[in-house]
Amino acid sequence: MKIADSVALVTGANRGIGRHFARQLLQRGAAKVYATARTPELVDVPGVNVLRLDVTDPVSVAAAAADAGDVTLLINNAGVATYQNLVTGELEKIRLEMETHYFGTLDVVRAFAPVLARNGGGAIMNVMSLLSWMSYDGANAYSAAKAAQWSLTNGIRLELARQGTTVAGLHLGGTDTDMMAAFDVEKNDPADVVRTALDGLEAGEIEILADENTVQVKAALSADPRALYPQIARG
Repeated sequence: MKIADSVALVTGANRGIGRHFARQLLQRGAAKVYATARTPELVDVPGVNVLRLDVTDPVSVAAAAADAGDVTLLINNAGVATYQNLVTGELEKIRLEMETHYFGTLDVVRAFAPVLARNGGGAIMNVMSLLSWMSYDGANAYSAAKAAQWSLTNGIRLELARQGTTVAGLHLGGTDTDMMAAFDVEKNDPADVVRTALDGLEAGEIEILADENTVQVKAALSADPRALYPQIARG
């Protein structure tokens, strides 16, 4: 997938990583960038085409696909973090995580897959997390939704290969965005994450790990689960 002359659509482009995607796509020579958000008036990237898109609203998704019929690159970045645990958390907020990261991503993919097919196949990138592969006490709803999104990404990669659409997954650790503002930890620069993501996409990578923490978590999946969760005492 070459960025130059592509027509890209970015969900959740009004802030954070989505805003950086919109900017860097233009800098790399994309012919057009649709920057979408539930609140499009907050999109402030010069040179983009602004569209309203709420990934949890199927009517909004269908309207965006009708308006952006020239898309060749879809970046599913829109997300939410409600910081809920599964057993004691608010069920409505837990459902919102799944509606956004899993069903929202799926609705957008289903709406734009025919568009990509008509335009030669193109590519999809789903923005995920190292929490796709591990749980975090205090945000287990997010981890569960991102794990589901990872499985979704693997599934649509198989299904869309027959129409020539490349599907890539981006996984990253803590990054300096509004979503992580309350956490006093070392954080990635979002510009670096997006640069790594777009470099990987152009290189043909289908699973892009943006930082060393994410590399370590992925590698630990084949080990005893206690390696990821030292707080669980050996019985």
